Amino acid sequence: MSNITPSAARQALRICSRRYPSNSFSHFSPRPATAFGHNGRRSYVSETKPINATVSVETAIKADQKAFLQKTGKRPQDETIPTSRLSADTMSPSAELLKQATIMDEGMRPIYLDMQATTPMDPRVLDAMLPFMTGLYGNPHSRTHAYGWETEKAVEQARGYIADLIGADPKEIIFTSGATESNNMSIKGVARFFGRSGKKKHIITCQTEHKCVLDSCRHLQDEGFEITYLPVQSNGLIDMAQLEAAIRPETALVSIMTVNNEIGVVQPVGEIGRLCRSRKIFFHTDAAQAVGKIPIDVNKMNIDLMSISGHKIYGPKGIGACYVRRRPRVRLDPIITGGGQERGLRSGTLAPPLAIGIGEAARICKEDIEYDGKRISALSKRLLDGLLALEHTTLNGDASSHYPGCVNVSFAYVEGESLLMALKDIALSSGSACTSASLEPSYVLRALGSSDESAHSSIRFGIGRFTTEEEIDYVLKAVRERVTFLRELSPLWELVQEGIDLNTIEWSQH
Repeated sequence: MSNITPSAARQALRICSRRYPSNSFSHFSPRPATAFGHNGRRSYVSETKPINATVSVETAIKADQKAFLQKTGKRPQDETIPTSRLSADTMSPSAELLKQATIMDEGMRPIYLDMQATTPMDPRVLDAMLPFMTGLYGNPHSRTHAYGWETEKAVEQARGYIADLIGADPKEIIFTSGATESNNMSIKGVARFFGRSGKKKHIITCQTEHKCVLDSCRHLQDEGFEITYLPVQSNGLIDMAQLEAAIRPETALVSIMTVNNEIGVVQPVGEIGRLCRSRKIFFHTDAAQAVGKIPIDVNKMNIDLMSISGHKIYGPKGIGACYVRRRPRVRLDPIITGGGQERGLRSGTLAPPLAIGIGEAARICKEDIEYDGKRISALSKRLLDGLLALEHTTLNGDASSHYPGCVNVSFAYVEGESLLMALKDIALSSGSACTSASLEPSYVLRALGSSDESAHSSIRFGIGRFTTEEEIDYVLKAVRERVTFLRELSPLWELVQEGIDLNTIEWSQH
C-alpha cells in the first residue's frame, strides 16, 4: 500500500488541477501581475456580480467523469469501485483515488461495527467538499467579491439541507464544531441568560445523558444553579410522571437526549416537548444519534434547541449544528464571542468544506432515510436474533422503543474487555467512545439497574449504511465461538452448567 498511496495521491491532484482550469490564473512570473491594460485603463478578468458566483457540484462531477471517459475510453457507469462495489458514476474518479490513497490493503482492516462512535464519510459527501478545499477557498463572510459569494452561497445551501431534514427554517441552524459544543451552548447559554434575573435557576436532565450534557450541568451547579437528574426505568426510558413532578416555577430548561448513544433507546421526545411547551419551559434534546436515522420534526415535537453532529451522519468530523428556535424565540448567552457570525450565537469564521460536508450528508440522509432504516432494521434483527440465541445473553434497553442500529448485549459470565480483546478482527465498543478509557462500568447501564458484572460484560454493536450481511454473519460466528471459549475458562460458568445457583454460594473472605 505504501507504493500505491503516493501515486494515487499524485494522480488525484493532477485530476483536480485539470478540473479547475482558469484563464484568470497566469503562470508564475518574476514580474508582478497588473490590473491595467495597454491603454492604461483598468480592466477586469470578469464582472464580479453575485449571479456569476454560482457553483454546481453536479457539473463538476460530470466534467470529471467526462475526463475519465476521454482518458480511459470507459464510461464510469460501466465500471465498479473495488472497495464499495458501487458503480463508479456514483462518485467522481478523483474522490475514489483519494479514498484509495487513505485506506489499507483490502482484507487487512477489522470489520467496523462502532457506528455510534463515528461513521465513515459517504463518498458523495467527499465529492461535495473537494472543490472547496482547493479552488473555491473564499471566506464565506467576505461580502465584497465573488470568492466570498460563491462559498457563502454553498454554505447557505448546506444550512438549508440541514433545516429541511428536521423541518426547521434555515435561519434557525447555527453551525458549531460538533454536538458537544452544541450541547454546551444550549444548556449553558439558556441557563445563564435566564439565570441573570435570578428567577429561573433550575434545569432538569437525565442520568443517562451524554457526558458533555452531564458535565455542563455540573458546571452550572458550581455557578449556583439547581439540577435535577431524572432516573430511568429498567428499560432505559424516563417516567413522564416523574418528569412532570420535577418541574418547578423556576425551571428554565429540560434536556433529554433523543436516542441514547450506548443502548439506543428512543425517549418519548414528542411527549416531553408537549409537556414543556404547556409549562412554557424550553426543551433541548441531544439528537446526535437520531438525526438522519429516525424521522424528526422540530415543530411537531415542540423542540426548542437540538444538537447535531456531522460525523454521526456519514459527514466530516469537526462540524456540527445547533437548532435554535426563533418563534417562540429562544434567548441564550453565546459561549464564543467575536465577529458576530451565526446570528451572534457562535462567532468565528466558518470552514466551508466542513459546512458543505454536513449539509450534503443531511441531504443524503433525507433522501435515503427510509431505505437505510429498512436495511439497518433487517441487519439488526439478523444480528440480535443470532446473539440472543446464545445462552445467558440479554438486550440492554427497551426492545420496542429502540433505534435498531445500536445493539447493546450483555454476555453473562464473560468479561467484556476480554471479549473485545478476543474480537480484535471486529471494531466494537463496550460503551461510549468518550468514556472508553475508564475501567469503571458504564454509568448508563448502571442507571438501568444492571449489576457491575452485567455492565462489564456488555458489548455495543453499531450497524450503519455500509454494513453488509456478510459482515453480520462473520460477526455472529466469531462472537459465538469466542464467547463459548471464554466461558469455558470461567469457573462460574462451570458452576452454572452444573445447575448451581450462584446466589446461594457463600464466598469465603480473604
